[in-house]
Amino acid sequence: MRGFARVSVAVPVVRVADFDGNVAHTLSLLERAHGQGDALVVFPELGLCGYTVRDLVLDQHLLESCERALEALLEASLERSPLAVVGMPIRVGGGVFNCAVAFQRGRILGVVPKAYLPTYREFEEARWFRPGTEVAPGSRCRIAGQDVPFGLDLLFEAETQRDLVVGLEVCEDYWVHAPPHLAHVSNGATVIANLSASNFTVGKAELRRLLARSASDRGKCAYLYVAAGPGESSTDLAFDADAFISENGAVLAESRRFLRENQLVTADVDLELLQRERAVTGTFGDCARETRTAHRRVLFTAGPETASLKRDVPAHPFLPRDPATLATRCWEIFEIQSNALATRMAAIGAPKLVLGVSGGLDSTMAALVCAAALDLRGQPRSDLIAATLPGLGTTAGTRTRAEELSLELGATFLEVGVSDASHMLLKSVGHDAAAGTDDVEGLLAKVRETPSLGDVTLENVQARLRTLVLMTLANQRGGLVVGTGDLSEKALGWSTYAGDHIAMYDVNASVPKTLIRFVIRWVANERAAHWTGDADALRRILFGILETPISPELLPADEEGQIAQLTESTIGPYELHDFFLYHFVRHGARPGRILDLAQAAFGDAYTLETLKRWLSVFFRRFFTHQFKRSCTADAPKVGMVALSPRGDWRMPSDAQVKSWLDAVEAYGR
Repeated sequence: MRGFARVSVAVPVVRVADFDGNVAHTLSLLERAHGQGDALVVFPELGLCGYTVRDLVLDQHLLESCERALEALLEASLERSPLAVVGMPIRVGGGVFNCAVAFQRGRILGVVPKAYLPTYREFEEARWFRPGTEVAPGSRCRIAGQDVPFGLDLLFEAETQRDLVVGLEVCEDYWVHAPPHLAHVSNGATVIANLSASNFTVGKAELRRLLARSASDRGKCAYLYVAAGPGESSTDLAFDADAFISENGAVLAESRRFLRENQLVTADVDLELLQRERAVTGTFGDCARETRTAHRRVLFTAGPETASLKRDVPAHPFLPRDPATLATRCWEIFEIQSNALATRMAAIGAPKLVLGVSGGLDSTMAALVCAAALDLRGQPRSDLIAATLPGLGTTAGTRTRAEELSLELGATFLEVGVSDASHMLLKSVGHDAAAGTDDVEGLLAKVRETPSLGDVTLENVQARLRTLVLMTLANQRGGLVVGTGDLSEKALGWSTYAGDHIAMYDVNASVPKTLIRFVIRWVANERAAHWTGDADALRRILFGILETPISPELLPADEEGQIAQLTESTIGPYELHDFFLYHFVRHGARPGRILDLAQAAFGDAYTLETLKRWLSVFFRRFFTHQFKRSCTADAPKVGMVALSPRGDWRMPSDAQVKSWLDAVEAYGR
């Protein structure tokens, strides 16, 4: 798939000084890597002889046996395509070096020595090896009958796969405070591979992942790590067959630790994403200029891109899958929102809050935040003026839930209907729905009989009158109007300009719709019991709201009084739009890539044509409604994706969307 590179870390069964057996296990994993279309496969440190050979590593027979083992792998690799990297000791000049050897199709492309030798606690590598730091740039060595580049200044660049550049480290190089990969990524490496032995001690696995995630995040790269597998000597040390692939701060795939058999851990690393991250993170380029050194690039052939995608693509990228992590995320978001609102109240001296409550998700979220902000300031909950503003489509169920929630939170509840004013205004401008009618009921009857009369004018007049009411209440009572619109609605322009688009402070503006549900559920489960009032009653109300269909309720209810206007029937599923938003804004993904990822994420849940349809809707609305985002109220940023025109997203309101729509239409044809 375009923009991805398939890479693997291989953990073979290794027996100390069993050269033939080690070659056989290595070759078996190389064959598997070839069969699945790998561009790169990396094996452990000193894997051809075993890390724990200790004093035997200086034995001439062992060194020669390792070289013969390498020759056997070279011959076998003639029919196998991946760039392979194995670990072995090599005598160069008067010393022996702990080396990573990169080869492909019978040719050694380069040898990278271990830069730093641990000689502390259980380690004593300086007893046997010379450090790679003493190798002069531009050096060469001779191994297995080939004269090859040798040194720390090597990078391996794929001729046939854009942006795949590999840098190598060996074990301890990973743990030092100035690791070689700093220079590698500064010189363009997008994949760092570490050949390690790394004995296991309690807690070390977590530390390995911390270091790799940190390195891949700071370096905007993929970091491949592979430790020694089963079979190493147990004389003093233990080994756990740990291996994993990290990318941009996340672990993509990992081995089964302590498994006593060969393992191949594979993932498709997103090179396009990594280059995007480097481009938008200006300080990456600044650091690269400071740490860049002279590097040699050795070319290799990566082979054709794979059609399938071998990596997990979350369908809901804003939602952590781990329940504990999700709970922490919800707590953080709620604290950001409530503390930010409390700070704004203190700054402007507005003692009260004015909020339109509809009984829907967004206004519920905002009401909970308002209550928490008042608690933080030591103000009574009655300082929240919660106004329900029933219009032409408001149903009894949502109106009741709005009142129940407001009263349970201890807010001052008001009802100010906008139906009569909407009818009057529509009649004054000569709108067809109001023409010839004497009252609201007459208007509703006409719209039910002729649904086309329920147009955008009829909808938006209600939204603008509601905002007028809220602003009037704020003036009357000395309050701050709190906006309720969420990130997903901001992205789609799903708001009425000069209506619900306007507020004095927004609290939900960077929380996506798919996440709002979970924050409300978290409040119900974790926070309700700690608030004054009836916790069970509050939970019942909140869970009832969570079950309510998403609707602006601007069109008349059906004959049974049920919601007739469903948002997702009009603009599409929010789970898709949040997915599109995340990958477009967070990673700058092109239309074809978004569709690639969406198919991998959602599988058979949506057809390709359905995905294309709603992606076109997303792009069209995202581009054409930028003017609304260009003049929105202040709001706290809670995550990596935000659309504030002052802090995160700057885009002209007249940018043309045609090219993006054309790309969506052309996909798959």
